[in-house]
Amino acid sequence: MRYIGIDLHKRSMTIVVIDRRTGETVTKRFQTCEVSRIRAFFQAQVPFCAVVEASATYEWLWELLEPIAERLVLAHPAKVRVIAESTNKNDKVDAGFLAWLLSMDAVPEAHKPSPRQREYQNLCRLRVYLVRQAAKVQVKIRHIFANRNIDFRGSVTPSLARTLAADLKGTENFCVFELAQELDYLRGRIKHVEKALRELRAQGTEAEKKVREIIESVPGVGKNVCDVILSTVGDASRFSSMKKLSAYCGLAPGVRISDKTRKELPITKKGPSLLRSRLVQAAWRAIRYSEYFRRRYEILAKRRGKKKAVVAVARQLIGIIYTLLRKGEPYCPPRWVSPPSAEQPTAARVPADTSPTTTRKSGKAPAAAGRKANALGAHRRSARGRSLAAGFEGSQGHARQLPQRSAASRKARRPLGDRKD
Repeated sequence: MRYIGIDLHKRSMTIVVIDRRTGETVTKRFQTCEVSRIRAFFQAQVPFCAVVEASATYEWLWELLEPIAERLVLAHPAKVRVIAESTNKNDKVDAGFLAWLLSMDAVPEAHKPSPRQREYQNLCRLRVYLVRQAAKVQVKIRHIFANRNIDFRGSVTPSLARTLAADLKGTENFCVFELAQELDYLRGRIKHVEKALRELRAQGTEAEKKVREIIESVPGVGKNVCDVILSTVGDASRFSSMKKLSAYCGLAPGVRISDKTRKELPITKKGPSLLRSRLVQAAWRAIRYSEYFRRRYEILAKRRGKKKAVVAVARQLIGIIYTLLRKGEPYCPPRWVSPPSAEQPTAARVPADTSPTTTRKSGKAPAAAGRKANALGAHRRSARGRSLAAGFEGSQGHARQLPQRSAASRKARRPLGDRKD
């Protein structure tokens, strides 16, 4: 069996072949445009196993080698750090190291998306690109109007821009008409891409449609966000836990611990940036339309700030999606416990006949008296409050009296050095 390591670049590639039977090592270099020579070389090496790093241009080589290779491995670039940190680094050394790792079966593998996932990714990335370009054009149009003290609410439409451009003169009028025409073109391209996405969704299998129904049942997750999740995450069962899925999305916070020193780090931001941005967008929509996520966001925003709170909601969303996909069930909103009625006292309320501060004695409003009683109850439940209450009750004669010790017992409990007998 021959083990082949490939160091692939945009215009060239270096190949190192290790033959475990004879111990021979062969090095070869090709230009990427020499596809016929590359195919003939690899056909002469059969049977072989090959490894290539997950770069931006590996797809064509993978499709070329997949029919003739016994095994084809996609190496994770971030986990093969020894190549980047090596002091003696060149293409031949890199390819040889990959071949050696493959011969030892120690290559850290990366996930390779399926062809259908690639189709989703291409359309999703194109749609996001066009939407961002349209947003930039809208900002430029707003800037031209703001220079002439013309402001308006809502989104910028081409017809509105042309109508307001009548008040402008010279080059500003010309710029607005050109930008409105570009905005018209971009919106037409966005509709065309969305039509292609709808056709791609219709071609899905029954299993994929069921997965889509489960994902879209989560608050804040629509068809576009679902497309991004399917194109990047794919099969959720390849993650052993929701924590690993959160780390893959780059939403997990980092931490550095050394001895007794602990430093909390921000989120890692590793993984697909498109998936992370869509999850944050879905989190904002969930906060807006779901009472459960809105309450969670408000609680976290008071302690940690709005930005960290929405990231926490996004991390919870992907965790909920992972759990639902593993169970095969749609999202079901939590059942809220109804608030206690005014007639039914709770543990936090203090009855009027036993409370030291009642509404009748204090003369305050019932709401103020209730707040004071609740605060007093919370204070009594704390450790310091119990100790103070015990001291106060002891001074009033309500505490349990401790048995009085005799002089002989007190003398017997003294240390030997303190006895005077």
